[in-house]
Amino acid sequence: MAAISFELIKKDPGCAARLGSLTTTHGRIETPIFMPVGTQATVKAMTPEELVEVGSQIILANTYHLYLRPGHELIERLGGLHRFMHWDRPMLTDSGGFQVFSLGELRKISEEGVKFRSHIDGSRHFISPEVSIAIQEALGADIAMCFDECPPYPAERHYVEKSLELTTRWARRCKDAHKREDQALFGIVQGGMHGDLRRESAKQITDIGFDGYALGGLSVGEEKEVMHGMMEECSGILPENAPRYIMGIGAPEDLVEAVYNGFDMFDCVMPTRNARNGALFTSFGRINIKGAQFAEDQGPIDPLCDCYVCRNYSRAYLRHLYRSQEILASRLNSWHNLHFFLNLMKEVREAIGKGEFVQFRKDFYAARSAAFAVKEQENNPGGN
Repeated sequence: MAAISFELIKKDPGCAARLGSLTTTHGRIETPIFMPVGTQATVKAMTPEELVEVGSQIILANTYHLYLRPGHELIERLGGLHRFMHWDRPMLTDSGGFQVFSLGELRKISEEGVKFRSHIDGSRHFISPEVSIAIQEALGADIAMCFDECPPYPAERHYVEKSLELTTRWARRCKDAHKREDQALFGIVQGGMHGDLRRESAKQITDIGFDGYALGGLSVGEEKEVMHGMMEECSGILPENAPRYIMGIGAPEDLVEAVYNGFDMFDCVMPTRNARNGALFTSFGRINIKGAQFAEDQGPIDPLCDCYVCRNYSRAYLRHLYRSQEILASRLNSWHNLHFFLNLMKEVREAIGKGEFVQFRKDFYAARSAAFAVKEQENNPGGN
């Protein structure tokens, strides 16, 4: 029996957007879906029960961080990551590759793997494709990711070509090393911001054959048009009967474009990280709750939102909590932002189900353009 099964339910008639169902050992996931990030076995400021309430179907945990602290062996002894963090729904673990390569001067890449120093205490470590798979099997998530090299941006084409080749060789080693039958394994497409290299990487990774496929190395500083172009380059190459995942993207506009181009799964720290910094997502764009204009505002964050926070708390109160550095500010802001992202995906699924995603996309951008025009008028009432 396969670790996961993916059913393509419906394709939108006007674009590549698709409605799907992904079944794992720990339950079924409706796609397209956003995965909240629980870097260190917790989605910051949220309990598992609260994650369910805001609509989370699957979360992501980070291999690199859990390997360093508290250690994958300890988590395995305690019954695996699901039991350790009291989460009984589907879970995905990334390979640790992006975090390792983000260490810059603290790491050294070779054919065998990556030597690096811990960002916590400077201790020396080594992760290879085989080690990454062993860690992820010990953690026990429903979906594991291949260990890959994420090239920096910008990068010379020659470097990206070598990185692509290394990622393919590592992907083969990951597949050979992966033995856990109740855990799926996804391959990762690299290739930087070069369309032909992206297509070549997609072909190489799909030729190896995995349970699902991901685009890595996006949202690393490139222009939005370039990012969306890479989505378009790969969409038609990746198998239609497998889930398609774009790693690390989170801006609502990027999610809408990814769905438009036929992708199913997404993750990012953006909802919770922005929440802790006072930035809140709404149907008309982003607001900063620190602003003085909210000091006496009795309205909700978003009048169109029905989340627990918008039903019960005013902008004035949330501003007060944030400025007072109260823990509750992070909790309520995170609650709202996660609800916004997960509800956006729910609306996306409903639109695809009706065959109306193209119109949904138009309306999505129109709402933001109208709000921007109003804000510009408020900031410049005298015109030019």
